[in-house]
Amino acid sequence: MNIFPAIDLYEGKAVRLYKGDYNNMTVYSENPIEIAYDFIKSGARFIHVVDLEGAKDGTTPNIEIVEAIAKNTGLYVQVGGGIRSMPVLMRYFDAGVSRAIIGTAAVSDEGFLVEAVRRFGDKIAVGADVKDGMIAIKGWTEKSEYSLEDFFDKMQTVGVKTVICTDISKDGAMMGTNLVMYKALSKKYNMNIIASGGVSTIDDIRELQKMGIYGAIIGKAYYIGAIDLKDAIEEAK
Repeated sequence: MNIFPAIDLYEGKAVRLYKGDYNNMTVYSENPIEIAYDFIKSGARFIHVVDLEGAKDGTTPNIEIVEAIAKNTGLYVQVGGGIRSMPVLMRYFDAGVSRAIIGTAAVSDEGFLVEAVRRFGDKIAVGADVKDGMIAIKGWTEKSEYSLEDFFDKMQTVGVKTVICTDISKDGAMMGTNLVMYKALSKKYNMNIIASGGVSTIDDIRELQKMGIYGAIIGKAYYIGAIDLKDAIEEAK
């Protein structure tokens, strides 16, 4: 299993939200690039980056930071937040991003998703953000009409290879991740699933690894010292 330590960007800073609430935001660093280098010191090879401003309005206000991380650290960078058109997608690939995550547009613009998957294959991932059993969009501020399983069915049909699945109710809450959900998804679908939201302890990492989950994202647990990133990476092996 691969470990993806996370940097969420807002106004050029590394932040974390509590359960997706933009009004409940904690700033952890004024220099996100330094955090990326700290990840490397712990043995990280991957990084998960989200532009929280872009997620709400489809812009790329933090792309210079993403580009600096992609081109200077040597990390495998997957990025999401506001990727809703081919020009924006190409901007990120030109910035050196390894994999782009399509979230809102996977719900609202099937033509764009299909074309992106056709052209770029496994360089495209989809974000499945779950709120009360339904897929949430636009930076988690709106619910779509898709249930979790209906959405996964559609993504597998489209040919998506990787899905980052987040239980919003667990995100930032430090109460453990939704192991039942990930176990069910991993048994039913053939896509690579990355667990996100509430990965709070080494036990969470251990249980996800036993399931054969492709990856796990560590966010708040890293920043508050609840998980040692080096230990998590070793456990995931």
